Amino acid sequence: MFFFQAGDGIRDVLGSRGLGDGYKRQEGRQGPLVRTLASYRAYYSRWSSPWESQALLRARFSAGDAALGREFVSMIDELRYPPGGLPDDAVREIRRLKARMEAERLPRGADPALHTKLGPGGLSDVEWVAQLLQLRYAGTLPSLRTTRTLDALRAAVAEGLLSRSDESVLAEAWRFASRIRDAIMLVKGRPGDSVPRDSGERRLIARTLGYPPDGSEDFLDDYRRVTRRARHVVDRVFYGA
Repeated sequence: MFFFQAGDGIRDVLGSRGLGDGYKRQEGRQGPLVRTLASYRAYYSRWSSPWESQALLRARFSAGDAALGREFVSMIDELRYPPGGLPDDAVREIRRLKARMEAERLPRGADPALHTKLGPGGLSDVEWVAQLLQLRYAGTLPSLRTTRTLDALRAAVAEGLLSRSDESVLAEAWRFASRIRDAIMLVKGRPGDSVPRDSGERRLIARTLGYPPDGSEDFLDDYRRVTRRARHVVDRVFYGA
């Protein structure tokens, strides 16, 4: 048994040298809840999709059977850091999935410009840029092999894959969105991704972020400016616009 972290949560893994799934049950609802290492290896070698390799970029051992965890991480490294990079059709597929997510996953009624996770220039935008660079180049550039978004962006700059100015814009947006999510948790007492419509809550969030008592509109203007700049980078670097 071991635990590994993929994305935002700790996924528990149960069974005698069995592996639970950190992001999706292979073969859908009819697939087994627990797999052996050999079963995972067989699945990935035959049927895995580009987005599954992308999901594994965030996977890291957390607790439990350390030897089994190392075996699993070693096995998935060839998937998430493909030696030859990504073929063009896989790049197109990842871009298509990102566009579909933008169209379908935003909660109904949410203002895209103020959604820190899925809105333009938000956390997801920055993370997908970093992950696409990792999928394309980490096979030959070990410095890109990290589960941390900002570390991956810094490594991309060092390797000449991303300009320092683009990295600065993306990192600023990622940090700002992360701070807003933390402030929402403090103010509302529960997680949230959208800047509240309620003016009172918005003022409290702005104050939590260090703005003056009458600075809630300045806060909104700053967030829109930062994410707008980040989205321009995303359109150019991720989508190739």
